[in-house]
Amino acid sequence: MDAEKTKIYMSDIHLEDYTQQYEGKQANVHSMIFDGGRKKELLNGEWQYAVDQYDTCLRQQWFKEKRYDENGYTLPVDYSFDEWPTMQLPACWNTVDKEYLLYDSSMVFTRKFSYKKGAEGHVILKIGAANYLCRVFVNGEYMGMHRGGSTPCFLDITGALQEENRIILVVDATRRAEQVPTENTDWFNYGGIYRDIELICLPDTYIKDFKIALLPDGTFEKIQVKIELSESVDTAALLTIEGLGIREEIPVAQGKGEAVIPAKPELWSPENPKLYEVKVSCLKDCVSDRTGFREIREENGEIILNGEPIFLRGISCHEESAQNGKALTDEERIENILLAKELGCNFMRIAHYPHHERMAKLADEYGILLWEEIPVYWAIRFDREATYEDAHNQLMELITRDFNRASVIIWSVGNENADTDERLKFMGRLADAAHKADRTRLVSAACLVDSEKNAIADRLIEHLDVIGINEYCGWYTPDFEKLPQLMANSSPKKPVIITEFGADALPGHHGTVTDKGTEECQAYVYERQIETLRGISYIKGMTPWILYDFRCPRRTSSLQKYYNRKGLCSPDKTYRKQAFWTLQKFYHELMEE
Repeated sequence: MDAEKTKIYMSDIHLEDYTQQYEGKQANVHSMIFDGGRKKELLNGEWQYAVDQYDTCLRQQWFKEKRYDENGYTLPVDYSFDEWPTMQLPACWNTVDKEYLLYDSSMVFTRKFSYKKGAEGHVILKIGAANYLCRVFVNGEYMGMHRGGSTPCFLDITGALQEENRIILVVDATRRAEQVPTENTDWFNYGGIYRDIELICLPDTYIKDFKIALLPDGTFEKIQVKIELSESVDTAALLTIEGLGIREEIPVAQGKGEAVIPAKPELWSPENPKLYEVKVSCLKDCVSDRTGFREIREENGEIILNGEPIFLRGISCHEESAQNGKALTDEERIENILLAKELGCNFMRIAHYPHHERMAKLADEYGILLWEEIPVYWAIRFDREATYEDAHNQLMELITRDFNRASVIIWSVGNENADTDERLKFMGRLADAAHKADRTRLVSAACLVDSEKNAIADRLIEHLDVIGINEYCGWYTPDFEKLPQLMANSSPKKPVIITEFGADALPGHHGTVTDKGTEECQAYVYERQIETLRGISYIKGMTPWILYDFRCPRRTSSLQKYYNRKGLCSPDKTYRKQAFWTLQKFYHELMEE
């Protein structure tokens, strides 16, 4: 059989570059829509699914549901959508069935839904998060794809809708070297559609984006507003903040409007998480949000919140549940915040990727400051432009999604990357992009110590407002005396947050302070860290690693049992280790000073 005939005969089994036809129509930050206060229809619930590790759905184009050839003869098919088993979405498939615990390739999800066309001009499909690639098909038509497992996907599916519809989502959790994050991480690679799946109905011309914040000029007397419409039209929008007596018309030219409005809001802080109901209407569209107003800045080596220096009493936290993986419930998110508050925290580093948008909204309500991060983690392909574009898009999607959240004070562009020329260029560009996109927050990264100098000397610091430093003196660096030497060798001109320190401890495992993996050893490391760090003037916060134990395939010892055991709590958060009380004592002392 010659090459030409091979292309025709059963071409799907001979085609290696089968994904190329699905690389177009990529949803990205420019596809995003502000959805606060909008009416939504959930597509959560039972979905049929099938494991598809060879990507046969994409190769054979199952979404076309072609069951007959051109002569009307029945064709054999490799799927049976309506007879497949069902899964309740959102979910991480790894937690649904033990059979899928370590599966991290492709899975196909499908369901039917009815749609009755009304007065809306657009119907937008929003997928809160699907790890890592998600390709969308509606009624046999390819609608588009999204890259990135922790930020939302928005696709306009209006033209494909009928009264009765089939939707197919092909989710690929494969770890790849060129992705962000890369194939090697220190957390579990959960697969699935683990945030809400929603339909949003919009008029022909709608409010595409809405940003509001306190103008960062130190007066606390001006609110800045930016509005973007879906179409380049000239009109006016109406901003209403009843709690401040504001009812302001904002001119919109060529689809964009901007205004600075005099106001004296009650400032948001962890001690006083004051939120205001905000509404914007324009033409036939209306959106709303619940937001607070605060100012965060860096000045003379201090972190300044609402004009006053603040020490960030923090803890790091992964988005993971022993029961649900990354598909946390609101109750589990609240539990994490309340645990942090029990410790005495006013700050959380939610690592190493964007958590659910509800986390920031709950932080707004409960009064906890946040560090939010994108997964530029370890050995990213810093020399690859497509990898940079992936990282940049995830950063812009995160900033766009959470811009109105008062609790979010720091954008982080990455974690623990070697200080190479390629990495400096890559992450420097990201930091500069974050500054350009958002002047109301600080930009940071969790950097490594310069091991040769034993000093804080990362070249990326030039691009940052706040320096994050991961150091594990007493653990990965067994000689604890390197920590006081590190502090003495460093003289940073910017505030430093110790973004990671800690030690492993199996819950309930006891021994001496020199017995690795015991609660006593972990608590001793915390005691010595606190004793050393509390007297360092340039340190303005800390987020020890980590609130609770989390799954990790790299951790295979008899103590770890496929978990990173540096948590202050057990994986189910019902047990507090000795180090929990050590950190709590320190933070409560700081609160009383």
